[in-house]
Amino acid sequence: MRELRLAANGLRFRCLADGPPDGPLALLLHGFPEGAESWAMQLPTLGEAGYLAVAPDLRGYGGTDCPEGQEAYRMRHLVGDVVGLIDALERERCHLGGHDWGSLVGWSVAGAHPERLLTWSALSVGHPRAFIDTMRDDPDQRSRSAYVGLFLQPGGKAEDVLAEDGHRRLRAMYQVGPRPDAIPPSEVDAFVRGMTRAGRLTAALNYYRANLGREAEEAFPPSSRAIVTPAQLIWGDQDPALGPGPTRLTERYVAGGYRLEVLQGAGHWLQYERPAEVSRLLLEWMEAH
Repeated sequence: MRELRLAANGLRFRCLADGPPDGPLALLLHGFPEGAESWAMQLPTLGEAGYLAVAPDLRGYGGTDCPEGQEAYRMRHLVGDVVGLIDALERERCHLGGHDWGSLVGWSVAGAHPERLLTWSALSVGHPRAFIDTMRDDPDQRSRSAYVGLFLQPGGKAEDVLAEDGHRRLRAMYQVGPRPDAIPPSEVDAFVRGMTRAGRLTAALNYYRANLGREAEEAFPPSSRAIVTPAQLIWGDQDPALGPGPTRLTERYVAGGYRLEVLQGAGHWLQYERPAEVSRLLLEWMEAH
């Protein structure tokens, strides 16, 4: 793998990349609280298959610029980042993949800019409107998402809770699910260390504050266009944060080709828990379209 530094949407992005510079672009978006390294086991596989596989640190994370203020993390800016990265890599279209918050951003890109995508692969998180519908009607999903209430609170309370006792609660997030050892300790240390830099934990929490709760209807309006890009959702049936409700409902928001792949016994950190399966599913979907 190699590092890239790209300018996009007014920011400087640090990326990890593998594969031939002239190959078809596969752009992979990480979630909370991670970074580009969360795709480190998929990048070489895609690169060996002939793709230029690129995983950026999203805005506010890792080596990428960290704009201040909640407004800077509204979905329209996050979507603009992805389009800007495709442009910076001198491509008209790409294969897009995303996990966790990277999935929410990716669904929004697929809805707003289908002309820029060849395929879309979501990991763990289904369509945002399916999530909103389930949160309204499904007590199970509301229970799973109870932590979001803390993240939405203003005034730094969530930052204080996550940082106390040597970031004990933040560290515990990487260990939820059926394989608490799936993410190597050295990588957990690196992610946590990145969050201790000035403003970085607040930036990561601003993804929630700018796009969920009272802001969700603006970020993910009911009038959102159906997804016409060929889309697959890869979900672990032991995911503690995302239950079967939004997974089942996602199909109603997809108008193009759609595939649901359920990884039996897998939790939330799919790239770490099932690296070979995730790579295989990504390649299958990309090569089929």
